[in-house]
Amino acid sequence: MTSAKASPLRQERSEAASSAERASQPARRPRDAATLVIVDSTSPAPRILMGRRRPDQVFLPNTFVFPGGRVEAADRAIARHHTLAPIDSECLKIAMRGRASNTRAAALALAAIRETYEETGIVVGETARDERGDHPGGWQAFRAEGFQPRLERLAFFARAITPPGRPRRYDTRFFLVDASEIAHRAAHSDGELLDIDWFTLDQARALKVPSITRHVLDDVATLLARESHERVGSEIPFYVHRYGRFERQILPRVHPAMDPT
Repeated sequence: MTSAKASPLRQERSEAASSAERASQPARRPRDAATLVIVDSTSPAPRILMGRRRPDQVFLPNTFVFPGGRVEAADRAIARHHTLAPIDSECLKIAMRGRASNTRAAALALAAIRETYEETGIVVGETARDERGDHPGGWQAFRAEGFQPRLERLAFFARAITPPGRPRRYDTRFFLVDASEIAHRAAHSDGELLDIDWFTLDQARALKVPSITRHVLDDVATLLARESHERVGSEIPFYVHRYGRFERQILPRVHPAMDPT
């Protein structure tokens, strides 16, 4: 297991020192993205799956992250055929930029599953029930494994928007899923993540991780400290920069029956 470490204080100072320089750069519109936090609860201390981004990558190089990435056209193309749990779909639509819809919500969860497969070889889903070959883009390889995605067990629990001035900006939704939902582990991955492994929360905090990942690790710890049936909280942390200041806002978890629309 990799033992790379970094000082959280040093990292925060480094990020703050470059904020003025970033502020002078043209603002980029955040792109929809999603991340999957897979939790293995079979050992006394729960473990989560993480990997280290390659040093040559523009966005967050050489840091440990959860698998995930931006929503692609292939995710949107099949989203209408897949559904999240109703409460997660409604929560994802809260403060969604542009036209909010169940299809866009499903596309976010699909992106998290697809990117996890591409980056780690892990399939979160179920045995495919049909043999259709019209699977777009990155879903062709996923379906070639003999499986299809299943979204119902994914729980939306956090959201974060990359600060202005970064080389890439994402509006990222974080999903939690138990490792029991892993249907298959392929022997290959796309090489975007290195040193892929399962880490306890304490081990993950000792790695070189982006500051936002450190905040999300704290959110995961809070969820895992609850009984399993209470892990989906009543509110969702939303990390965003406003007027140059980092904020932790709270989005409500709205039950579909409470949604006036």
